[in-house]
Amino acid sequence: MKYQEFSKNKMAVGYWHGLSAVGERVKLRVSPAPAVVRVVDMQQMKTYMARPGEIEPKWWLVDASDKVVGRLASDLAMLLMGKNRPTYTPHVDNGDYVVVINVEKVVLTGNKWQQKEYASYTGYPGQRRETAGRRHGRRPELILREAVRRMLPKNKLAFKTLAKLKIYAGAEHPHQAQLPEPKELGIKD
Repeated sequence: MKYQEFSKNKMAVGYWHGLSAVGERVKLRVSPAPAVVRVVDMQQMKTYMARPGEIEPKWWLVDASDKVVGRLASDLAMLLMGKNRPTYTPHVDNGDYVVVINVEKVVLTGNKWQQKEYASYTGYPGQRRETAGRRHGRRPELILREAVRRMLPKNKLAFKTLAKLKIYAGAEHPHQAQLPEPKELGIKD
């Protein structure tokens, strides 16, 4: 620990917090006898806040075969927001791109294929409702997209974040040029 001597006219005992000549925050220890102040802690800790475009996003490939929808959606939302990185900043889109394949093979636990209903407003009185089983037969990627959308924050950044999620019902996808790395998600611990 380095000490820097400061002379003081008054005699004081204890700690004194203030600013150095350069403007840095310091913690000073004042000794009673020779009236000397020593700098004890001169570390300057700053919180890192990422700027837009500063962090290069990665591309991930996730196989959704035999994965539970909720667990998979939770892990996907964390990747899309960038919470897996130490440089996470809430107001900046610093998440990764995620390509999900084999979504038609996802699993819902319990009786949710018959009991879970998705409602959408058509503009007319009453809502359009369909069960998870019917939606899975019609467009299986909507089940996972809706689950991930509901796990993202409700703000304008969520629309940009959700655009980084690429979902495909089959095993084929058009993103080979980005060289997505395979990642295992939705595993029960």
